[in-house]
Amino acid sequence: MAADLVELVKVYEPDAKESLIIKAYEFSKFHHRFQQRSSGEPYFVHPLEVARIATTWKLDSQSIITALLHDTVEDTAATLADIEKEFGADVARLVDGVTKLNSIEINPESSEKSEQAENLRKLVLAMSMDVRVLLIKLMDRLHNMRTIRFLKSPEKMRRKALETQEIYAPLAQRIG
Repeated sequence: MAADLVELVKVYEPDAKESLIIKAYEFSKFHHRFQQRSSGEPYFVHPLEVARIATTWKLDSQSIITALLHDTVEDTAATLADIEKEFGADVARLVDGVTKLNSIEINPESSEKSEQAENLRKLVLAMSMDVRVLLIKLMDRLHNMRTIRFLKSPEKMRRKALETQEIYAPLAQRIG
């Protein structure tokens, strides 16, 4: 499967670093090995699907690697130092950016305007640092929306759908 992902990237980036993509694939698969999605699938299916979505947008190999690693710091014992050591400072910076975006709770129904403004400021800041962070977050959200039916809580489904409709869909539309 790692080879399939490499082939998708090589179509538009012939000089892609195959070994780093394969290494990121294996790193993510290893670190998520005991986790499951709400669907019952191995958790690793999610970062792999986010990486595949990134190939359809022809994102560079660093972005593909980041997509594979985007949940490792947040959801496993892996650290940013591990990511930097194995994949370099640029990938670590991108993973850190996506992780920080993941920690932003945006509630479109909230009456707390200052809280919403602060969270939107964080989104804009992340976008201004490197648009790839936001693109990977949007791809992460896209895959999560494709699998939303597996969430156990109807309230969580509704909240995620509303957040996507009110925040992420307009952002995606604005950046093309």
